Amino acid sequence: MSVPYETAAYEPPESPESPEEHLMRLLGRALNSFELPDETLRRLDCALAHDGSLHSAHHSAGLHRETYRHTWLLADGSALTLWELVHNTAPGSEPQHEVYVDEEELRTAGSRLALPPDTPDFELPVQVQLSPVPTPRHAYVPDASADHARRLLRRAENADRPGADLAALLATACGHQIAQAFGGPGRAGRARIGFSLYEHAFLLRDGVEVSLWEVEHTATPDGRHMCEVYESEDTARRAMERRAAQQVSP
Repeated sequence: MSVPYETAAYEPPESPESPEEHLMRLLGRALNSFELPDETLRRLDCALAHDGSLHSAHHSAGLHRETYRHTWLLADGSALTLWELVHNTAPGSEPQHEVYVDEEELRTAGSRLALPPDTPDFELPVQVQLSPVPTPRHAYVPDASADHARRLLRRAENADRPGADLAALLATACGHQIAQAFGGPGRAGRARIGFSLYEHAFLLRDGVEVSLWEVEHTATPDGRHMCEVYESEDTARRAMERRAAQQVSP
């Protein structure tokens, strides 16, 4: 006889786990975690929040099978779900864990288990409640983001560029996006000088978003290209105005 498994309700750990810790714990106990696609793991690198819950359960004659839904909120605002299968193949044996990228694979794996036929699972309604993390402002690219921040700060020539504390913080960046901010200095003579302003937005592993503002210009004595980096858009735009004013002053 198949009955609801009353003691299998999913209980989160006593201390909150980060999305990364939750994923590592899941992969560490799954026997087939090496089969997960690299693309799936890459997308999970920048997860902002996670939720885990019991999805279904089957218990009969000392054999059991449970399935769990694990969902992560990603940096681009989308969600990614992994399915965990927990089962024993003999009465009293230790439970084994497997993980799958979609529900169809989960059902196929479950159908191969040596459980009595014609005994349906006890299935719970889907209730995904991710931690209250704000949806990020940007769609981030998880591609060597910490190295991008390091190279950006290294080429900045202004004396008031961001310091070591911010550089250390950005060493934890797991995603970034570059966007041009339009609108240049509002002074005469700016047509002779090339000004460009870019926002380099970074996503840190704790979900914090940090932006650096890059000013590229040719307002130099010899007209060469120069890069300056600032911690706020206002500071960057004031620097552009100051550079343009220096060029038109008698």
